[in-house]
Amino acid sequence: MSDQHRSTHEPHHQDGGAGWLPPTPPTASAAPDPGPDLPQRPGHRARRGLLRTRLALVTAVAATAALLGGVTGGVLASDRDKSSSAAGSTLVRPVAANADGSANVSAIAAALSPAVVQITVRTGSGTATGTGVVLTADGQILTNYHVVSGAVNGGRATVTFHDGRTASATVTGTDKALDTAVITASGVDGLTTAVLGDSDATAVGDPVVAIGNPEGLTGTVTSGIVSAKNRTVSVQVDEGTTRGNGGFGFPQLPGTRGSTTASGTDTATYQALQTDAALNPGNSGGPLINAAGQVIGINSAMYSADGTGSTGGTGAGSVGLGFAIPINSVKQVLPQMQAGKNL
Repeated sequence: MSDQHRSTHEPHHQDGGAGWLPPTPPTASAAPDPGPDLPQRPGHRARRGLLRTRLALVTAVAATAALLGGVTGGVLASDRDKSSSAAGSTLVRPVAANADGSANVSAIAAALSPAVVQITVRTGSGTATGTGVVLTADGQILTNYHVVSGAVNGGRATVTFHDGRTASATVTGTDKALDTAVITASGVDGLTTAVLGDSDATAVGDPVVAIGNPEGLTGTVTSGIVSAKNRTVSVQVDEGTTRGNGGFGFPQLPGTRGSTTASGTDTATYQALQTDAALNPGNSGGPLINAAGQVIGINSAMYSADGTGSTGGTGAGSVGLGFAIPINSVKQVLPQMQAGKNL
């Protein structure tokens, strides 16, 4: 056999066998995968290079997708953690209105009542009773200044919670000009806290619910609508006046016979929400609540039927003209009161 004939069938040791023509292989399905040391055709090596390039690209894309998936998963997990944290908080949960848009009064009462307290202030001159709204789980409570004015001047304040527990309380901060105050109950935690809404978003005719302690009747719930907005109301907040009317503000309204403020008394003036929900002495400091279960006002005054601005007449009582301090006005000074300031 000639050398030329052998060269067409035998690989050369220096060219890696590139000139070798292998015998025709079996069918593709039965073809063995050539090992790394076996000679390969140039086209086969090119295809393997292309496959490797594609594999590297797929691997890179998969790695990028995994990274992005991990980031997205982290965001979703973070949102779930926040949701779980919110679900475990003591905040009052939102309340759904009835199908016709009216307030679901029973649902609001069930949700908000645990966040409403009775406040009793005892002084050497007597006892005054009002209402408060729980702001923090550790006992900060929003109320009217005139409810706790006796405690500001040396009296003793006691808070009675929805479940019957009681705790002593001290005045933390006040804004006499707005008739608002924050007190702090001692030795409590895990309280249900109210959600403060947006009083500017409230419209005349919107349904509202009031919770309070009129005449000492704890946990009383009444309902009605917002009958007017931006009513200019002036209320006496001195201890002598509020003690004489059961711890409630009787407004000095323009055009009424009792519109002259008594000499030497402290007076708060604000633009009130007007409501026909029944309010009586003892409701002061309690929440006016919208259909979603959010506090949109702090009940603070009522019109006295006898027109004198006091409870001295037999006509005293709710006549469908109650007034609340808009919660957006309260929010402007609330952080300072919570921080211990007297404005």
